Amino acid sequence: MNQRADTFHACRPKLYGIAYRMLGSRADAEDILQDAYLRWHGLDEAAVNDIRSTEAWLVTSVTRLCLDRLRHAKLERETYQGPWLPKPLVAPSALTPEESAELASDVSMAFMVVLERLAPEERAAFLLHQVFDLGYDEIAGMLGKSQAACRQFVHRARERVTQERRRFAISRETHVALLQRFMDAARSGDRAQLTALLAENASMTADGGGKAISVNTVMHGADRIARLFHVVARQFGERASYRIADINGEPGILRLVDGKLDSVISLVTDGSRIVEMYSVRNPDKLQGIVLSD
Repeated sequence: MNQRADTFHACRPKLYGIAYRMLGSRADAEDILQDAYLRWHGLDEAAVNDIRSTEAWLVTSVTRLCLDRLRHAKLERETYQGPWLPKPLVAPSALTPEESAELASDVSMAFMVVLERLAPEERAAFLLHQVFDLGYDEIAGMLGKSQAACRQFVHRARERVTQERRRFAISRETHVALLQRFMDAARSGDRAQLTALLAENASMTADGGGKAISVNTVMHGADRIARLFHVVARQFGERASYRIADINGEPGILRLVDGKLDSVISLVTDGSRIVEMYSVRNPDKLQGIVLSD
């Protein structure tokens, strides 16, 4: 049985990468991996000997478990209060080096939000093909669909991701410098400075889950977003502080109130202005995030 555990551990980074991208939740991804391990561990020796590719079997198991979880989550999110955002991955965290390497390719908040808009099977086919480089024959076997159907899933998903996701080639230094200027403006609550740092058609999505005061619809426009941060500055004053952290593999902002984590903010920028903001305030999604000293 130790050999089975070793086999699963060798595949774990890839399995975790699939599960997190599918579900947008570290806890759910861990649950899926636990279920997959129990299924793998419970196979009799004859069944194991019949498996031609252990990795393919495990990827199939995790993918199907994720699809079941996504279908259930869709019903849950219909009653979710306000916008739903994935639980952020904030460094430092308890991720293993293998998991960190696997997740480094692309788990930005903006990308995860676009993935949420895909149907479950589209999401699975797109990720398996685009991110994990699986062939359509392999994906078809995993999803129980024809290769033609899987090609169509990927085609539709790729079109939607391309249309809805704005990408800008900017350096980390430029990104961090803009965040620093925004934090300075947010601390002071200076509306003119805040507005100048936001694109005219900037958007802000906030997830409070009904457990934290938050904007219940996507907010559009630099002036409206600047006014919100102006109000926050007046409300909290010096009780609020800001710091830069790696969030889902990109520089982002943590806002603390009285030294406690209040929100995790991811931003998309074109290098000169902020075009999209994602703020997670639901306390359930902030649990377990470790703050650096």
